[in-house]
Amino acid sequence: MIAQPAYMVLFLCTGNACRSIMAEAIFNHLAPAGLRAMSAGSQPVGRVHPRTLALLARQRVPTERLRSKSWDDLPAAPDFVITLCDTAAGESCPAYFGPVLRAHWGVEDPARAAGSEAEIDAAFLAAYRILRARIEAFLALALAELRRDPARFTVEVERIGTLLP
Repeated sequence: MIAQPAYMVLFLCTGNACRSIMAEAIFNHLAPAGLRAMSAGSQPVGRVHPRTLALLARQRVPTERLRSKSWDDLPAAPDFVITLCDTAAGESCPAYFGPVLRAHWGVEDPARAAGSEAEIDAAFLAAYRILRARIEAFLALALAELRRDPARFTVEVERIGTLLP
């Protein structure tokens, strides 16, 4: 039997193909025991963007369990939901999430990047760097203390959503 993590973060985007997948992978790669992330989409595209997988592999972030999935397919309710796209930020989470804490970390969608191959790769790398910096800041928070003060916790996580590398 696999033990449930002490704290679960959900990274949410509409399509669950790029940003939320990156965030899930980076978080789980960096997080200490007891902290876990998952990702989902309100309208998942059903596949992980190949450039996302290639970039994560280059950064030595494990990718083997990543898949595009609906928020209806999650194995557990999260403790905190972080939306990464403006569309998902405006959506109501499913009722089974309960009174979950939420924050928004707007990140440009690299899948919509246009231009040369180098410019598109640069857009994916920019999203990766932003997410990694924000996740590192999240993991540096005094989580045990902040969990006792949900309003302050949300303010701190929202503040992190403004950080750029």
